[in-house]
Amino acid sequence: MHEDPVIAALEARVSACFSERGPLLKDPEHREAVLQTIALLDRGALRVASPGEAGGPWTVHAWVKQAILLYFAIQELHTIELGPFEFFDKIALKRDWAAAGVRVVPPATARYGSFIEAGAVLMPSYINIGAWVGGGTMVDTWATVGSCAQIGRHVHLSGGVGIGGVLEPPGAAPVIVEDGCFLGSRAIVVEGVHLEREVVLGANVTLTASTPILDVTGPELVTYRGRVPARSVVVPGTRAKEFPAGTFQVACALIIGRRKESTDQRTSLNQALRDFDVPV
Repeated sequence: MHEDPVIAALEARVSACFSERGPLLKDPEHREAVLQTIALLDRGALRVASPGEAGGPWTVHAWVKQAILLYFAIQELHTIELGPFEFFDKIALKRDWAAAGVRVVPPATARYGSFIEAGAVLMPSYINIGAWVGGGTMVDTWATVGSCAQIGRHVHLSGGVGIGGVLEPPGAAPVIVEDGCFLGSRAIVVEGVHLEREVVLGANVTLTASTPILDVTGPELVTYRGRVPARSVVVPGTRAKEFPAGTFQVACALIIGRRKESTDQRTSLNQALRDFDVPV
């Protein structure tokens, strides 16, 4: 339970409502708790997942994801008109970008209940409810940030990057991309995969919870799943696998190096791309 008594009360009501959603969703106090939780998400006062102190493990707040699911249940479809565009949906779009300090290039959209920190830039892209995007981050053209994904500060999501959403089960970890990461064009990160700080993904790298992430930089192979260590440089790869019909190549990802600590972030990224010939 949260230490803040206001948040603790919201958590108790949302959790009870999620367990007994039939009768309690009709109760004004419980419905209001859901609405307040989404409002707090929208302005960044709550997060679906919080980073640990001093690089410790992240904490997933399942009750906040429960509130999102309940919010879908109590909202009704309605027509949204924005200039020449018309939408038919349950969730409103975020507004007041100038006040938020976020540059938004048409026709970028972000759903109410997501939070985009001041200094971020949204090229024509999409951000779903529950997502958190840090300041200085570029969400490039046709990139998508799925529900509840946590994108750190000074991240670059290149054109067409797909960040998957994770809403159910409520306790499941969302996709986490920590500060300073660079994701090349058409990279895909889904199913709660965690990129630690300053990771570089080359173009077309696909990471799911079951994708083997093979560190080939040392004398012995090291295999990761669901997590990429900090400052790793990653490219698409394949490896041979035996099947009844024969031996075939299946997809994996290869860690081929590390960004150097001796250079600053921007220089380190450019150097990583030069040193390892990573496509972007």
